[in-house]
Amino acid sequence: MALVTTKEMFEKAYDGGYAIGAFNVNNMEIVQGITEAAGELKSPVILQVSKGARAYANHKYLVKMVEAAVEENPEIPIALHLDHGDSFELCKSCIDGGFTSVMIDASSKSFEDNIALTKQVVEYAHAHGVVVEAELGTLAGVEDEVCVESGNESYTRPEEVEEFVSRTGCDSLAIAIGTSHGAYKFTAAQCTRNEQGILVPPPLRFDVLHGVIERLPGFPIVLHGSSSVPQEFVAMVNQYGGNMPDAIGIPEDQLREAAKLAVCKINIDSDIRLAMTGNIRKYFAEHPDHFDPRQYLKPARQAVKDMVAHKIVNVLGSDGKAL
Repeated sequence: MALVTTKEMFEKAYDGGYAIGAFNVNNMEIVQGITEAAGELKSPVILQVSKGARAYANHKYLVKMVEAAVEENPEIPIALHLDHGDSFELCKSCIDGGFTSVMIDASSKSFEDNIALTKQVVEYAHAHGVVVEAELGTLAGVEDEVCVESGNESYTRPEEVEEFVSRTGCDSLAIAIGTSHGAYKFTAAQCTRNEQGILVPPPLRFDVLHGVIERLPGFPIVLHGSSSVPQEFVAMVNQYGGNMPDAIGIPEDQLREAAKLAVCKINIDSDIRLAMTGNIRKYFAEHPDHFDPRQYLKPARQAVKDMVAHKIVNVLGSDGKAL
């Protein structure tokens, strides 16, 4: 099976009440861990490449690694997606370079400027058989080259989505309902403590999601900044020399609920990075004399695979959906 677009993926996900996992890739081990988990669980998957990843690993290397993963997993649909493209030129380069999906993130611009840039990307992408994700509303947080200070985020306005989609022709829409980029999504002051004393983040704005669904029935919605930041890996990082105080993520049960509605794509990034980093730190602490990357990257790759498998089954509900 060749690389596919997300169009059919999203249609099936919307009707089936599940979501497709979108995982950012930077190197071979991450690509392998993600696609091995998806392949074994027969789950469709989206491999994402950011502007920063292209600068780090080189566009051609990333594309060839993804193409290798497609060959190794011929039974599952795999899409290659540009995450947070910030210009027409970047989106065009990815479209011309083999991507099957691109995101143009003009959410920081005015409504009219967002529409104009998104429409320009859509016209070029559609002419080349590529689909486009756009964004309305702004998420706080830091992830790769995306940086929005707390207090400058804005929820998506449901009353704007129908006009935006109609005028741009985009194929899916990322909305802001309370998720946040990166591992440090919320401060302790923004959270409450449950009976066990554990910090609990504010709930997602399902009222905003339902308002969007009402105005865009059947249209695929995307959630960014949806890592749950598993505390066992935060503890592992800290135990082996890290310093991650109060790293708090999105509760998985809320993400699963969103996936049962119109959310067809959930971006999960920090969780696999945490799992990978925690295991690398642990390996070096236990084997201080080792230096071969194959030694410490092997358990890291397995940690990525295990994390993705958990998300596919317990959060996304996409296992078995490639059959």
